[in-house]
Formats: sequence, C-alpha cells, structure tokens
Amino acid sequence: MRQLQQTITINTNGVSLTEFTETVAEIVEASGIEAGLAHVFCRHTSASLLIQENADPDVQRDLVAFFKRLVPDGDSLFIHRAEGPDDMPAHVKTALTQTTLTIPVASGKLMLGTWQGIYLFEHRRRPHARSIVVHVVGE
Repeated sequence: MRQLQQTITINTNGVSLTEFTETVAEIVEASGIEAGLAHVFCRHTSASLLIQENADPDVQRDLVAFFKRLVPDGDSLFIHRAEGPDDMPAHVKTALTQTTLTIPVASGKLMLGTWQGIYLFEHRRRPHARSIVVHVVGE
C-alpha cells in the first residue's frame, strides 16, 4: 500500500464556495496510486467541504443564500461572538455540512460524477487562508 499526503492552502474572499477539484486531481495523479481513496480534510471550524455541482454557478450562489437564511449572522440566539457576529453562525454552518470528504480513486483518477466538483465553503465574511490536507492511499 502506498500513500501521499499534502497540505494545500486555499485563499478565500469571504462567504463563498471555492472549487479546488483540479488541485486534488493533480495530487492524486502525483501519488501514482491507481486504485484507492482520496481523503480531504479541512483544518478549520468555520469553513467546510462539499461535493457539489460545478456546471452552473447559480448552484453555488443559491447554497450561499440558503445557508445565510438558515443561520443568519448576528442571530440573538448565539452567545459566542468572540470574532464578530458571523463567528457562531460559521461554526453552525460547518456543523451542518462536513470537514472531511472521501472520494474513490480508480485508474489513477478521482471517481467524481460528471457535474461534481470539490468545494471549500467559506462561512466567514472576511478573507481567510484555509489549510486543507489531502491524503491519498491505495495501490
């Protein structure tokens, strides 16, 4: 069994979805692994990971709008505001999504569907540099 682990940084510009499928695909290719798994991990509690449609940018805009309505910034329900009114809502949005993804690898490629892409979902209003670990394991 072989493995490759690499940490990448994704810079965000505030609340948004940033696709990084190609970066993960390049890491998988560099690993030389033909069959296995690519595990992607976000090292933050106010950003998350999604596999989502990458054909129509309206999907990303609609997801941002939905989560903004579902968990609004500044909600009086929340006590934790250490870093501002978007702090606790960002943690809730991360709890509702995920910080890890596992994607099968076959023939040295990610086994994503035709319209699927890998996204970092930034939940904070201000820009951040987000650390993502990609670990590829297999034969």
